[in-house]
Amino acid sequence: MKKSRTTITEIARELNISPSTVSRSLNNHPAISAKTREAVIELARKLNYQPNLLALNLLRNRTNMIGVIVPEITSYFFSSVISGIQDLLNPLGVNMIIGQSNESYEEEKSIIRTFTSIRVDGFLISPSSETKNFDHLKILTESNIPLVIFDRDCEGIEVDKVFVDEYKGAFQAVEYLISTGCRRIAHIAGPPMLSTVKHRLSAYKEALKLHGLPVRDEYIVESVGFAPEHGIDPTKKLLALPNPPDAIFTINDGVAIGAMYVIKEAGIIIPDEISVIGFDDDPHSCYFMPSLSTVWQPTYELGMLSARILMKRVESNNDLSKIRVEKLFPELIIRGSSK
Repeated sequence: MKKSRTTITEIARELNISPSTVSRSLNNHPAISAKTREAVIELARKLNYQPNLLALNLLRNRTNMIGVIVPEITSYFFSSVISGIQDLLNPLGVNMIIGQSNESYEEEKSIIRTFTSIRVDGFLISPSSETKNFDHLKILTESNIPLVIFDRDCEGIEVDKVFVDEYKGAFQAVEYLISTGCRRIAHIAGPPMLSTVKHRLSAYKEALKLHGLPVRDEYIVESVGFAPEHGIDPTKKLLALPNPPDAIFTINDGVAIGAMYVIKEAGIIIPDEISVIGFDDDPHSCYFMPSLSTVWQPTYELGMLSARILMKRVESNNDLSKIRVEKLFPELIIRGSSK
């Protein structure tokens, strides 16, 4: 039979003192004599006593636990964001519990309900691609639960937000393609409801217009997701056009990798006949042949800053007198897939 955890009551019984005296001794209360405190600490160590931190934190109205909800955790982007969050929280003695929505609105709502029931101190949320209604997020703000939205925007929700300047990164990518002589530039976009997708598409169109190039509907195709397989059908569609593109700017690196696979299978030379630029700077991108040009995002810093802002909200009892909206800046990385 497994031995149960040692409790304060057991220590009190052994020393013939009250549980409250044991508790005060363990918390170094000044009203407890040095002799009693030493006896309690010695016995607690001998019995391997571990305090119930959850119970203690609940008494203080804090759990020292943050809820983090992301669309998925396997990609480099979100795993790097999570690393930044963890490295900010760990020195503060704060833990995080991670929920993966799998790009599902219903799953996102369910995770929020679960995390709320265990009384997390606040939420860091990157909404799913299906999330169009934000009532479940408004409930958090109405309940005075600190919330920071990161990466993907939820328009109309007045909370702290942290983003990467998607527009600037996409504009740089398309403008670079134009500067290398590309004139038939296509864009493989993502699910249209996401703010990140909208910003990159808008930048693509504006860069073309600024340089006097037409925005052609047939050169804009949507992928249903962000993995390499989601770049295959859109690229086949583009290559089948009577006048196929001489460059493709994709929503992310995963889709770009799928696009490069299709282009190579068709016997088209990258970048001599067609340039490709992705977005995210996944660590694997530099190992493809040719290596992938892309837009680097400060994902680790995105996680750290989001967590820092949330903890300030937690410490200030969610004083919402001033909402913060922060933008981090991306960087264009040129490699072998573009001229």
